[in-house]
Amino acid sequence: MIETRSLRQFLVLAQQLHYGRAAAALHMTQPPLSMAIQKLEQSLGVALFERNRRSVALSPAGAALLPVAAKLLEEIEQLPALLQSAAAGLHGRLRLGFVSTVGYGELPQWLRSFRAAHPGIALALREATLDVQLHHFERGDLDAGFVIHPPGAAPAGFEALRISVEPMVLALPESLALPRAPAAALALLLSEPLVIFPREIAPSLYDALLSFYRGHGATPQIAQEAIQMQTIVNLVSAGMGVAWVPEGLSALQRPGVRYQQLQAQVPACETSLIWRAGASPVVARFVEHVRAALAQVPKARAGKRAGAVHNAPTSRPSTKRPIQR
Repeated sequence: MIETRSLRQFLVLAQQLHYGRAAAALHMTQPPLSMAIQKLEQSLGVALFERNRRSVALSPAGAALLPVAAKLLEEIEQLPALLQSAAAGLHGRLRLGFVSTVGYGELPQWLRSFRAAHPGIALALREATLDVQLHHFERGDLDAGFVIHPPGAAPAGFEALRISVEPMVLALPESLALPRAPAAALALLLSEPLVIFPREIAPSLYDALLSFYRGHGATPQIAQEAIQMQTIVNLVSAGMGVAWVPEGLSALQRPGVRYQQLQAQVPACETSLIWRAGASPVVARFVEHVRAALAQVPKARAGKRAGAVHNAPTSRPSTKRPIQR
């Protein structure tokens, strides 16, 4: 093993190329310095200096060691600050999972602002559904994740920060004509073929949707299953059926698709940021960053962020048509 002191002594002598001046710079006498260099050379099995009575020069091995020693000593000097930064959550790596629907909200802005505020933290992003994220948490491959679930049903065993609660809306083909009578229109929509995600990727949300059908005396006719919400909307565009999606996904426009808002007591979707208790300081930094960003959401949108489920109008031309019960 090479001691830090030996590297420092080598570096000073390599810079001075004079034992007397190097010893003075190290606040020691020349004989101990000479013995220390000889011991270092013996441990490495090479001569680091070429000596004669009038000069001292670096050997090829010494020239090769010089930049390495300088870098190692610089890193060692920076080590206390690095460790203190890591302990404070200012340095490290954050492995973050997210469901695709979060990308249509504030997530891109949060990631930009977090990276700008914490340049010492490297972000490793993984797009994954709830079931896949839970698997990666179990394996220790994720630090935190954005997931969707019914309100108040965040995965057990996790700390959770509510991001939003929003009603589910129907994505349906624009060509689908609806009766004018609200009850008849609702009955027609619930009889249409359904494009839905597999139950295993979000069991509680899947069950909430099926309970909604049963509560209205209907049985969903599942035409196709797909994992990603974008794929589900694309299948609606292809005429495969209708689909329930979080209201925020209505920002995803596809030809031949409109989003239908129901005033009935439709299932709601909550988005949460989850992490394990006792997670690293880096996770705590990210959670607090998101919490602070949520606190700055304009009051006009605060209802959703506080968990109120309502059908707020959008600023763009709406493609949603409400149906009254």
